[in-house]
Amino acid sequence: MIIVGVDGSAASMRAVEWAAREAALRGQPLKILHAALRWEHHLPLVPQPPRWDAELAVAAQRMLDHAASRAREFCSDVAAEIADGGAADVLLAASRDAAMVAVGSRGRGGFAELLLGSVGRRLVDRASCPVAIVRNQHAPTGEVAVGVTGSADEDAVLTFAFEEAQLRGSTLRAVHAWTHPATRAPGDMQPLVYDVEGIGQEETRLLAERLAGRREKYPDVGLVEDVVHEHPGRALIRASAQADLVVAGTRRGLLGPGTVTHAVTHHAVAPVVAVPY
Repeated sequence: MIIVGVDGSAASMRAVEWAAREAALRGQPLKILHAALRWEHHLPLVPQPPRWDAELAVAAQRMLDHAASRAREFCSDVAAEIADGGAADVLLAASRDAAMVAVGSRGRGGFAELLLGSVGRRLVDRASCPVAIVRNQHAPTGEVAVGVTGSADEDAVLTFAFEEAQLRGSTLRAVHAWTHPATRAPGDMQPLVYDVEGIGQEETRLLAERLAGRREKYPDVGLVEDVVHEHPGRALIRASAQADLVVAGTRRGLLGPGTVTHAVTHHAVAPVVAVPY
């Protein structure tokens, strides 16, 4: 099941349409969720007139009906629900049983200049499934971009990217960016001077090793191996300008998903899916 959060903002409505197309591609149902934190409209120690709740419920249902109507233009299996609670909490709970959760890059709340809303940030940090951050979409390019670190534990990220490219009939651009010689074991010392061309060849071999076997598993997916001497976040943001979708791995830890995923989810031009691993 694909879950999409909606709050009536233009960004969330774009997310609904994107998620509906994604659900149709995967042959999965779409569930539209609107979170209503009903108690936040009460003043402390002052009873709230009952008509306020009724008016809010009518407005929320009207907004949900509109979102479901737009979604059904792309996906036939659509359900919509008002859930009690904060938006991030509701979507985090839903992510436990979802194939993907999608949200707009910004909702109604917060500051307009923020590139990623607080709900999106919490989902990327903590959701149990891949999280799509949906922005304005440009003309289709037929390309999916994925960031490849070369880590041995990012199989879930690569599998998601290859399957997404296969579903879309797209070329997959595997972007591996490096800025300096990587340490391969604890205690390794990085040289102050190094051969850029030689390190680039080593990083190219590393990318080829990480992708080995996937050409046979996904023979219909055109693959572009893109090794660049650049900060990984900047490289993926640049690739997003020519992609329909960017896939970025997010390694969970005490300090959050990491600077690369943080940069990409805030600044990418295309929709971004953060895949936990």
